[in-house]
Amino acid sequence: MLGCVIHGRGDLRVDELPTPSPGPGEALVAVRYGGVCGSDLHYWRHGGVGDFRLREPMVLGHEIVGTVLAYGAGADGTPAPGTAVAVHPATPCGVCPECTAGRRNVCRDTRYLGSAARTPHVQGGFAAQVVVPADQLRSLPADLPLRRAALAEPLSVALHAVRRAGDVRGKRVLVTGAGPIGCLVVAAAKAAGAAHVTATDLLPRALEYAVAAGADSAVRADEPSSPGRPAEVDTAVEASGVAAGLDTCLRLVRRGGVVVQLGMLPPGRSAFPGNLLVSREIDLRGAFRFDEEFDEALTLLAREPRFDHLISAVIPLTEATSAFTLAANRAESCKVLLDFSPESTS
Repeated sequence: MLGCVIHGRGDLRVDELPTPSPGPGEALVAVRYGGVCGSDLHYWRHGGVGDFRLREPMVLGHEIVGTVLAYGAGADGTPAPGTAVAVHPATPCGVCPECTAGRRNVCRDTRYLGSAARTPHVQGGFAAQVVVPADQLRSLPADLPLRRAALAEPLSVALHAVRRAGDVRGKRVLVTGAGPIGCLVVAAAKAAGAAHVTATDLLPRALEYAVAAGADSAVRADEPSSPGRPAEVDTAVEASGVAAGLDTCLRLVRRGGVVVQLGMLPPGRSAFPGNLLVSREIDLRGAFRFDEEFDEALTLLAREPRFDHLISAVIPLTEATSAFTLAANRAESCKVLLDFSPESTS
């Protein structure tokens, strides 16, 4: 079978891989779609993401959906083979202080599909078939097509970021960065009852996607006097992963407001106006991955067909480099999916 493997910076290959067999408590899934994430792009372009560096070849991908094929010994066999499923990509340890405190998303010993955070790396889901713990399968709601369900993982990240912000009902929310995650934060904030959501970005096409996701206003980040740019917001979510975005959030959030840092900043130190945290008593909070929000994401995706507008292209696995190139071109795309159907991998 074929899989999408990163061998080093700039070295992305579609390799022949051994077909896996499920072990005790595991499920074998035929992957249909996989979303190209910003972290996948970082591994391809930079050889790492944040402080996590590649040390060996790794199958990429953690945004995957498909169909159950079989189970290993000890699995209860549900959902039944043939069922359409999304795969929760995290395997927390369950025993560390964070897990026992109900914060499994920051487990200190978690395993996450397609991650170089530990060595040996955790191989990802960009392959025709994958084996995962059976309890990480989620049956899709009846009205949710597999294609849209591929957004479940990034939407879960967005939902967790909004949850970290607290109650946003009736509030003014700023989202800096209108990439795929930023657009999904827009949608998550609106679903949570935000009164007005403003998205900022440097790219006109990205702002169009933000409006499609539900933004009430979308403005150029480099035009302070742009119409629709708020003078002040109650909550801000930084989704661009650049220090300038954090600077904007801290300067536009009201006194006593909340800023959530969601975008992964470059490795090393990042300068920011820390004195504003003191003089305005701003709460600065991090948001990392998600946990139970995955089930919430599937429900929201089934309810909102508009999410289809965020999928820019579906490209066969055999053309993975083209898919990554398009996904990296934010002037032209939002979310790009790889297609793992048999006709696309032959």
